[in-house]
Amino acid sequence: MQSILATALVIATTVSTSAFALSISPTQHSCSAADVSNSKMTTSKLRSVNQILRRKQSHWVGDGFEVFPVFADKAFTEELSPFLMFDYAAPKQFPVNNGPPKGVGQHPHRGFETVTIAFDGEVEHADSVGNRGVIKPGGVQWMTAGRGIIHQEFHSTEFSKRGGIFEMCQLWVNLPKDQKMTAPKYQGIDDKDIPEVDIPSGAGTVRVIAGSFGGITGPASTFSPVQLWDVKLPKEGAVADLPFQADHNCIVFVRRGGVDVLTGKDDDSADPLGPQDVALMKRESGDALRLRAAADDTRLVIMGGKPLNEPIAAPRPVVVEKW
Repeated sequence: MQSILATALVIATTVSTSAFALSISPTQHSCSAADVSNSKMTTSKLRSVNQILRRKQSHWVGDGFEVFPVFADKAFTEELSPFLMFDYAAPKQFPVNNGPPKGVGQHPHRGFETVTIAFDGEVEHADSVGNRGVIKPGGVQWMTAGRGIIHQEFHSTEFSKRGGIFEMCQLWVNLPKDQKMTAPKYQGIDDKDIPEVDIPSGAGTVRVIAGSFGGITGPASTFSPVQLWDVKLPKEGAVADLPFQADHNCIVFVRRGGVDVLTGKDDDSADPLGPQDVALMKRESGDALRLRAAADDTRLVIMGGKPLNEPIAAPRPVVVEKW
């Protein structure tokens, strides 16, 4: 295994910068996402937008994932910390496939975590420490690469046989420097185990994957405070107020539909976001988000967390702390 991982480190620089394709930085400061409870926060001021990243051109990763590089040139910057990268595969129809499954073969990771969410279709995972699993619709795989792992990701055998709509995303979450060499870990989280919480205004719901919302904590275990929510706003015009810790980075991504980010400055002050657009919210500017659905059936991914404040060196799928 040591020789395999050593080889992985050598070849890592040739692997695509996609989130599907190892992260290293040398504090045992393991912290559950439950430590961040937005349910106890007082909404006093609305957060403003620091920057909007518009939808980028998609590209293929392997032969199974046509993805949008959501963070684009902002990837691996402190503005996103503890998140590093984000690839999103928008809904796409795949025909029946009776040949080899489509996807990405063996590739290494180290020093960070990959978070894969299946919205539609199925992703089959296998890795060098013996973990295997199928991420079904609504499910999440939270893989800690830690000191090093090699894995592969393909359309599942069953999905390949029947074909259908495929939609998913993968995020990279950095590990604190004292956890870079932690043992690899695999969290397979089924849809039924992810709590769905009503937004108090009746605007929609929040599926809490990590962190907490409305006093409900998500199932994912994390090494630093992280929030990861799958948000549904069914009706155009619905307004959602979402508490979010002021000193944490906060990112709003539109899967489908659209939202206006309201700053509360005046009735017309809004930053519109369309499909695959991203708003990087300004830290310390407020302790809540106010979002107004610009279309029916709007779906968002809202994420963020406590910045690690650790300089990053990222030679492709390896992320290291600068010394």
